[in-house]
Amino acid sequence: MAHNPGPSGVRAPGADTPPRPPGLYKAFAASLTGTALEWYDFAVYSAAAAVVFPIIFFPASDPLTGTILAFSTYAIGYISRPVGGIIFGRLGDRIGRKKILVITLMIIGIATVLIGVLPGYSSIGIAAPIILVMLRFAQGVGVGGEWGGAVLLSSEYGDPQKRGFWASAAQVGPPAGNLMANGALALLTVLLSEEQFLDFGWRIAFLASALLVGFGLWIRLRLEDTPIFKAIEAHGERPAAPIKEVFRNELRPLIAAILSRVGPDVLYALFTVFTLTYGIQVLGFERNQVLTAVLIGSGCQLFLIPLAGAVSDRINRRLVYGIAAVLGALWTFIFFALLDGDNQFLLIIGIVLGLASHSFMYGPQAAFIVEQFSPRLRATGSSLAYTFAGVIGGAIAPLMFTVLLSNFDSWVPVAVYVAVAGVVTLIGLSLGRDPHATEDDEYRLMLEGSKV
Repeated sequence: MAHNPGPSGVRAPGADTPPRPPGLYKAFAASLTGTALEWYDFAVYSAAAAVVFPIIFFPASDPLTGTILAFSTYAIGYISRPVGGIIFGRLGDRIGRKKILVITLMIIGIATVLIGVLPGYSSIGIAAPIILVMLRFAQGVGVGGEWGGAVLLSSEYGDPQKRGFWASAAQVGPPAGNLMANGALALLTVLLSEEQFLDFGWRIAFLASALLVGFGLWIRLRLEDTPIFKAIEAHGERPAAPIKEVFRNELRPLIAAILSRVGPDVLYALFTVFTLTYGIQVLGFERNQVLTAVLIGSGCQLFLIPLAGAVSDRINRRLVYGIAAVLGALWTFIFFALLDGDNQFLLIIGIVLGLASHSFMYGPQAAFIVEQFSPRLRATGSSLAYTFAGVIGGAIAPLMFTVLLSNFDSWVPVAVYVAVAGVVTLIGLSLGRDPHATEDDEYRLMLEGSKV
């Protein structure tokens, strides 16, 4: 079957339009809530890496070295993502989108609960950071396998002409998870003393994951797989070796998708992770002041990300994405210049506008990546792009920010690093293609025909 509808991908007037499948809104909710719950687990670790782990798991080091070591374990969660992307991306094209989402949710939930009960360095010595790294690795595997399936769950149920909006469901997950994680930590820091928080308070946020993951499983188990995968399965078009096919036939789309993610990953790491360290250790803000600023910025993203996805359905997706990449890089310089003081209002404004720039990259991002690959290879291609980009983007960013600040005693190299990441994203966008919406229509019509 040919899948070459032309450069525009727009349906011709009067062309057959398959009906909207039942379960669309349920799929949107499952994609959003499940990803949010997984990112709660992932984000609570990220926040703890900045404010807790240097003390609990790396106490023998000086504060700056302890922070670098904690961010190194943070990076492990990104480095392990390709393992999850390779395993579960392939399975997503072989056995379906829904099944892998149940498995990945369980993996990351169990790992997070175990971190919550892990004894510190003072109790079991070097075994503590070693086990921490192993559990962080498991978290990364789960998240690496989660994203591709979650994006396809919502976007393949929805109208491909509105894929920017429907695919943004999974994109809302990270700020929602970050909001819940930082909110939990901020609440605990208010309710508990410093000693109580470091002793047991931070663990509560990790143990709460058990309830959240249980809720996510309940939602996902009630869903059927996507109409696109059902059509591929019914007509015997499942790829036998999807990873090999992606590298052989869709290498340029893979490169475009990988590069497009670098800028957003780096910018997000700056405004949600590194600002915790920079604000507390360099500028002298209280922990709850910085957490509050991140919380407000993440709250704004809950609305800005789907808005950005919807805007990209009406305006060229790559253009929206590219403009946001440029604005994000420019704002980073302004942000640090504004923070040469201890004004919390400026801190909040800086983080909110930084995450707004991120939103207008991140909102269209899921749709852009999905649209680079043919439907039968989407889970594999999208997962590989997401996870490999995480390694070169978000994984090393907090560590690099800390090292640059330590070596140069200036924020300028940090801002330059973000700008370079933005340029990489622009290169990826230039290599990518615009939507081919009729690819999905063909499979939907095939599925409807097979039911007759």
